[in-house]
Amino acid sequence: MFTGLNYPIKDFLIWTRREIFFLLIVSAIPTAIFALTGWKWLGLPWVPIGMLGTAVAFVVGFKNNASYARVWEARTAWGAIINASRAFGVLVIDFAKTSDENKREIIDNHLAWLTALRFQLREPRGWETMSKVSNIEYRKKYFEVEEQDKKLLDELPKYLSDKDFKYIAEKKNRATQILHLQAQKISELTEKNSIDMPTEMRLQEMLVEFYRQQGVCERIKNFPYPRQFATLNLMFVKLFIILVPFGMLQEFNKLGEYFFWLTIPVSALIGWVFISLERSGDATENPFEGSSNDVPITQIARNIEIDLLDMLDEKELPPAIQPKNNIVM
Repeated sequence: MFTGLNYPIKDFLIWTRREIFFLLIVSAIPTAIFALTGWKWLGLPWVPIGMLGTAVAFVVGFKNNASYARVWEARTAWGAIINASRAFGVLVIDFAKTSDENKREIIDNHLAWLTALRFQLREPRGWETMSKVSNIEYRKKYFEVEEQDKKLLDELPKYLSDKDFKYIAEKKNRATQILHLQAQKISELTEKNSIDMPTEMRLQEMLVEFYRQQGVCERIKNFPYPRQFATLNLMFVKLFIILVPFGMLQEFNKLGEYFFWLTIPVSALIGWVFISLERSGDATENPFEGSSNDVPITQIARNIEIDLLDMLDEKELPPAIQPKNNIVM
């Protein structure tokens, strides 16, 4: 998540520089042909091109609204995880009449679930955009993604016993199975009268809530913005960009003999606006892919860990994750 007021325009221009070069070439080709041949028929009427541009603007705007909705739903899910985790911690620490060792084990297992969930959500998918060269360059320069630089199986032993780790390591959806372990342990403690029935029921309700929010995150992660719409959006934007110079030729040629050369910068500028909006939508639609626009699940999980360990009166708490170059993951 970008935490600054605005992205620096310099960084945005560098991020889109390949598109800018493409736009300059697309604008220069018909302009150069017009200058060399004098073919006035290359200048197309602006009205149909402008109508196409209006339609493209609506399509791009719809995609960006849908992308924002996906990000907001993801952030809402993790907000619910924060609230449920705190409530879970209070129930375990203050209401469960069991040993401090058992309480710490349950809390550690919850932290293991958070760890497994965030690692799973940051696994790459074929439709995500972080494999693009410009995004790879931006990440290397400005931020790191812990879940993609480390391995989950190296992190889980911090929170799980050897027995539980061996069991979880063999599972496919490890976050789901950690919650399953939690349910088993709470049930066992209830049978031993270490947890009373009302508290056990509330704890199980919390586990169901964790399952529900995990499901929300997995749905967003595994179901992309429909690719048919994404493909048509890109096709329409590129078609409009290609046609703009032909419309600009006619308009600028009306102003005088050499004004048609303004077709190149103006067409490139118009195209850059549209293609930048399209790219911004791409960079927003997958809120767990590891981009600077992600929901900051690493920071959220760390804040939950700090809160729960503080409830246990731990003296040495892990440090909060701070933004790096105004980006926090």
